[in-house]
Amino acid sequence: MNLTILGTGNATVTHCYNTCFVLDEGDQYLLIDGGGGNGLLQQLEKAHLRWRDMRTVFVTHKHMDHLLGILWLMRMMCQSWRRGTYDGEAIIYGHEEVVSLLHAMGNALLSSKDSAFLDDRLHFVTVSDGETHQLIGHDVTFFDIRSTKAKQFGFSLQLSDGKLTCCGDEPYQPWEEGYVRDSKWLLHEAFCLDAEAHIFHPYEKHHSTVKDACETAARMGVQNLILYHTEDKDLTHRRQRYYDEGHQYYQGNLYIPDDLELFRNL
Repeated sequence: MNLTILGTGNATVTHCYNTCFVLDEGDQYLLIDGGGGNGLLQQLEKAHLRWRDMRTVFVTHKHMDHLLGILWLMRMMCQSWRRGTYDGEAIIYGHEEVVSLLHAMGNALLSSKDSAFLDDRLHFVTVSDGETHQLIGHDVTFFDIRSTKAKQFGFSLQLSDGKLTCCGDEPYQPWEEGYVRDSKWLLHEAFCLDAEAHIFHPYEKHHSTVKDACETAARMGVQNLILYHTEDKDLTHRRQRYYDEGHQYYQGNLYIPDDLELFRNL
């Protein structure tokens, strides 16, 4: 299992792409979220990944910086099916609000000839809290993070020797413990340094600091922690600065990736 981080930024970044990523197992690919626009297509290209291979998609929630890129992927798929240059089918997973919104926007924004492929070649699967599906050869359990901003799901994917867990783009909450505890890999948002919380005000946005995320990972027995969904004011030094603060609270393997970073053999 490989992991490609397509974007690492929060909703309003301009110096990196919004948070989204790809998991791949052999020739099977799982795209998680799409960022805020057609920059998704560019990020895939830069990562030497083909949009054509993103046949399994999970969208965590309906915020613009996670959902709008998926509409561009839908457009590329439907146009290509119409032109006869794309074969097979694709599936988008999400909770009921996400699925309903993507379906409605696809019908409203795509041409009638292209939207005809919705539910024909492009399928939408609604997932519920605690439900498990097999995606790219792995059991994936979806869970409601109980966001108060917009309904949002995370997921836990079963690896051969552990699990990879994604908490979405909000801080860990106690009801997620069964999914997060003892994860081999945890993907968790970290809006900014704790030392700069007075500048970026993460708690007002329902986000956490590097310190918060690292304390959670230490308490939950996480082996490898990936921090993303950050501010973008000093990308040149972000990795070192976040690493320096984080390792005061977490002694496991801490990663602060840049856009397009690849993790092999999870």
